[in-house]
Amino acid sequence: MKRTRIQALPFSVPAELARLIGSADLYDSSCSPEARVVFIDRDGGYYLKSAPLGTLAKEAEMTAYFHKKGLGVAVLYYGQYETDLLLSAAARGEDCTHARYLAEPVRLCDTLAERLRTLHELDARDCPVQDRMTDYLALAHTNFCTGNYDKTQFPDSFGYRSAADAMAVLRNGQSALKNEVLLHGDYCLPNILLDDWRFSAFIDLGNGGVGDRHVDLFWGTWTLWFNLKTNCYQDRFLDAYGRDVIDEELLRVVAAAEVFG
Repeated sequence: MKRTRIQALPFSVPAELARLIGSADLYDSSCSPEARVVFIDRDGGYYLKSAPLGTLAKEAEMTAYFHKKGLGVAVLYYGQYETDLLLSAAARGEDCTHARYLAEPVRLCDTLAERLRTLHELDARDCPVQDRMTDYLALAHTNFCTGNYDKTQFPDSFGYRSAADAMAVLRNGQSALKNEVLLHGDYCLPNILLDDWRFSAFIDLGNGGVGDRHVDLFWGTWTLWFNLKTNCYQDRFLDAYGRDVIDEELLRVVAAAEVFG
C-alpha cells in the first residue's frame, strides 16, 4: 500500500478528528480517484477516508460487520463533514501487492483461493446486507442504459464484442446469480492484508454483503491477471478454491455485469 508524505489533510474534518490527528505525520494512501485515503502515523496507525457525501455508509457498516467476524479492522468514526469520513484502525502486515507476496505467485494464488473459500463458508445470516445481488444487477442495467461500457481493464477471454453482446449474456444468465455466501465484493490483492503470509484483514468492503460467490471468484481471477500480468493462474485459483461449487458459465455472466462498471 503506497504512502506519500503530505503536510496537511487534503479535506476538512471536525474538531474531534483534528484533535486525534494532532501533529502526527500524514501520508496519502489513495488508490482511486473516487476517494482520498490518508494514513495517520500515531498509536499504531489509522486510516481516514474521505469520499462524496453518502458514499461511505455501506462501507462503514460492512467494515464493522467484518470486524465483528474477526475479518476486518475496527471502525472508529463514521460521519459527514463536507464529505463522508471514515476512520479505521490500521491492520498488521501489508496488502497482497507487496513485493514479498508477488515474488511467490503460486503461493499467493493458493492463499487467495483458500482464504476466499473460508470466507464463503461462514454463516452470514446476521449480515446487515442480505441481498447484494439486487443492487449489483440494478447498477449494471443502469450503466448499460447510460452508455457506461468499458472492457479495457478486462482480459479478452470472454469475447464480448459490444455492450449489447455483454448485456445479452447478462440478461440470459442473471436469474442464476443467488444470494448465498458472504461476499467481499471487491476481492483484489490491495484489499487483502497478510502478516508474513498469515491472514490479517479485509479492507474496502463497500460492495460486501450476501451475494453470489462468482462475483468474488471473478475478481480473484481478475486481480491475479492484472497484478501478475498473466492469465496462467486462473485455473489454479479455481482448482484451489474448489470446483465443486463453481459454474464457469456464471463467471461469464458476472464478467458481463462488470464491463458496465
